[in-house]
Amino acid sequence: MKNLVAIDFFCGGGGMTYGLRNAGIDVLAGIDFDESCRQTYTANNPLSKFINIDVSKMQPKDLQKHVKIRRRQRNLILVGCTPCQFWTLLNTNKSKSEKSKNLLDDFGQFVEYYLPGYILLENVPGILNRKDSPLSVFLTLLDRMKYKYDFKVINAKNYSIPQSRKRFILIASRTKKITVKKSDGKGIVTVRSAIGGQNIFKNISSGSVDLSPKAISCLNLSEKNIERLKLTPKDGGNRMAWKDDDELQINAYRGKDNYFRDVYGRMFWDKPSPTITTKFLSISNGRFAHPEENRGLTVREGAILQTFPQTYKFDSGSLALSAKIIGNAVPPKLATFFGNYIKEVHNN
Repeated sequence: MKNLVAIDFFCGGGGMTYGLRNAGIDVLAGIDFDESCRQTYTANNPLSKFINIDVSKMQPKDLQKHVKIRRRQRNLILVGCTPCQFWTLLNTNKSKSEKSKNLLDDFGQFVEYYLPGYILLENVPGILNRKDSPLSVFLTLLDRMKYKYDFKVINAKNYSIPQSRKRFILIASRTKKITVKKSDGKGIVTVRSAIGGQNIFKNISSGSVDLSPKAISCLNLSEKNIERLKLTPKDGGNRMAWKDDDELQINAYRGKDNYFRDVYGRMFWDKPSPTITTKFLSISNGRFAHPEENRGLTVREGAILQTFPQTYKFDSGSLALSAKIIGNAVPPKLATFFGNYIKEVHNN
């Protein structure tokens, strides 16, 4: 039985690639139109080729100019983690979201042309709920091509990932019955177990800046935000602690105590973190304050909650870009779990 190989479409900074490689799958290439991801991807996945191209403008047959694959290759996995702006509940960029809407159709053209042995999709749950979602078209394609498949909305916290992160997962096989497992059966991993014992994160002050590849930087907080955090109870406290302080209360939230209660909140030590988004460095964008210290998360803490190893290099030179790469990534441990499952199916 030939070892599995994969092409990682919409690869970003390489979370999926790294995880699949940990499962023993040879990821031949990662494809992404965003050139700013190249440095991070190649620094951590040197055996995989980074192809900077817009798949919507690429003919499927032209992929063979970049990597050695063939049609109907039974040991080939095509992985599609299409950008999900259009399907998210909080969408603020209409131009990007409209483009992301059609990328599953573009990915489907590669599936139809190559007819790989396996397909792995990851996206936000919203792809199931929108009436104008291309998912139904993609499923019709799989049916027409006689694929066996299964899909579910899963939560990353059920796969030993210290983060509550709901995602749509689809796995397909040309020849073998396939099932998306809901859990790895190992129990919940907490914020404390992920970042609570890391001495390098102790007593970091707001605004600590380290733009090295192994950055432990966090955003600088205003004096008012530091005062807010000082009043926010440790281990899961929220903005309700200072809502009656006229100096600290935020105008947008006056009289709205039952809305957006997580913003400016602290993480809980003994629960998984909330979803690590591209805005996780900002305490105003969610429950992204450190459980104890009066600061937000560092780049490295966010990466660890996404299950990137501490050795993973974020060579962007920008805190915002590093956060974007981390927040958009598939948690490597989640990729490893499903990679191992596909390998098990393939070998049996």
